[in-house]
Amino acid sequence: MKALVTGGGGFLGGVIVQQLLEQGYAVRSFSRGSYPLLEALGVEISRGNLAEAEAVQEACQDCQIVFHVAAKAGIWGNKDAYYRTNVTGTDNVISACRALGISRLVYTSTPSVVFDGRNLDGVDERVPYASDYKSAYPATKATAERMILAANDERLATVALRPHLIWGPGDTHLVPGILARGRAGRLRRIGKVSNLVDFTYVEDAAQAHLLAAARLSPGSPIAGRVFFISQDEPVPLWDFVNRILEAAGLPPVTGTVSPRLAYAVGWLCEVLYGRLGLKGEPPMTRFLAEELATSHWFDISAARQELSYQPKVSVEEGLERLKAWLDAEGQS
Repeated sequence: MKALVTGGGGFLGGVIVQQLLEQGYAVRSFSRGSYPLLEALGVEISRGNLAEAEAVQEACQDCQIVFHVAAKAGIWGNKDAYYRTNVTGTDNVISACRALGISRLVYTSTPSVVFDGRNLDGVDERVPYASDYKSAYPATKATAERMILAANDERLATVALRPHLIWGPGDTHLVPGILARGRAGRLRRIGKVSNLVDFTYVEDAAQAHLLAAARLSPGSPIAGRVFFISQDEPVPLWDFVNRILEAAGLPPVTGTVSPRLAYAVGWLCEVLYGRLGLKGEPPMTRFLAEELATSHWFDISAARQELSYQPKVSVEEGLERLKAWLDAEGQS
């Protein structure tokens, strides 16, 4: 059986590829770049842009299942760019599956689609989508997730997974962002309350995708549904951040600013970056200020029951693995 993984050269996509190979799949990766390490593993590389329908359909040729992992992530950026990748790209993936008779599509979503700036304490999949988004990333991912779920029918079975804050060795987003801000002395605790947050170790996130794939078919109980994924071990956010900093030999975060001040700074940064056309991500945005000041952890009972998902890596073990990787990479 051949599987296509969009974004197979990325952090999560790469681990999904590895696990698929271990299960005997033939794997094709669709990304914009080249990935010699994947080719060395026997992965077929298809290069192209998600926003180009012909390239997506060509990548889907001869595949029996698609894992749509690729997305434009981040807290800031051109709205059109987010739309092209996350919405148009998803529409192209769905259309290619229909045109080629592919019957299974596993989509990587995000819990951010339900984040409205308030605490999310142990919520399950019944929580509604946010009514207002302060970032193009969750807004476009919410649109794409709705499209994925609406596409489910008697010919194409779809499922959406919402892994929360994926991390681990090889991370290209969460951990590097924390370390970069820590080294620059730009980290501050937002508020004095120790807000609880869920994380998802990358191998567990990938495992959830393969479990969903094994149970997905037109008319199956999980078809057309969404599932939260995490380590099911909510931890105080700033304790976790400090453990990552400690793993890299950096001092802990001690400074504190109020949530109201952080939000105001985020608004000001957005105005300045927008009007001046500054490159890169602002040091703070309204979306980031709210995320850092609130609790967001989830009830994953549905994933446990319907997918037989069981987190295998604890936060403590994950931190030990992360430290070993940082040491090997010379980052500690």
